[in-house]
Amino acid sequence: MKGFARVIAAALLTAVGASGALAQAKEWKEVRIGTEGAYPPFNNLNAKKELEGFEIDYGNLLCERMKVKCTWVVQDWDGIIPALLSNKYDIIIAGMNATDERKKRVDFTAVYTKTPIWIIGPKTTTSTDVSPAALKGKAIGVQGSTVHSNYVEKVYKDSTARPYPTQEEANLDLLSGRLDYIIADSLSLEDFLNGKGKDCCKKIGEITRDPTIHGPGVGGAVRKEDTALKAMFDKAIAETIADGSHKKIADKYFKIPIL
Repeated sequence: MKGFARVIAAALLTAVGASGALAQAKEWKEVRIGTEGAYPPFNNLNAKKELEGFEIDYGNLLCERMKVKCTWVVQDWDGIIPALLSNKYDIIIAGMNATDERKKRVDFTAVYTKTPIWIIGPKTTTSTDVSPAALKGKAIGVQGSTVHSNYVEKVYKDSTARPYPTQEEANLDLLSGRLDYIIADSLSLEDFLNGKGKDCCKKIGEITRDPTIHGPGVGGAVRKEDTALKAMFDKAIAETIADGSHKKIADKYFKIPIL
């Protein structure tokens, strides 16, 4: 009986320890947000090296709604998921599509934007045919390590895919005539066409979203173990969409619905 009692006591201690660990689960009062800072109008560093854009304003709104203190961390796109996994920040808010491939490494919050995908080119382009056969041998610029890069590699196998570290670098090469086309998010390209690219370039066509490549839309990426943080953001995103505050911020930056 003594042996049995010891087993019961040990089990009780284990249960108490487990419940204590649950009680001490992390309470999120401060959140570090990773972003690229090079993808206007979603997130961008201005001339003063200050972050601005839709995602910056919206991320700050979510933090206010969750009543947590948030700080922003700028990170190059190529290393943005590894930096999350190494604890440099707690969530990525940087125009990241919630693809199945990325979900192998991270979890995603609810979608907060889902927009069309465009292909743009020089104003001298006469054809609107953007089929793989029509673009055979053409140089197509994309931002590397993105769904757009994956799409070009899969669909436009007979074209020359040219990945760039940032979208801005791809835009500038189209502007200078070193590219035939660019594929990217419509709102980012619209910002370029209304600015630096207004005299050189135009929309050629729209790319049909491939669910296996593009996913359901853009969400915040979190570490898989941070389930409480994901739940907090899911709730805040749902609330801000329902009460119109998401749309109010989006309308500052975009002329079309982003969901």
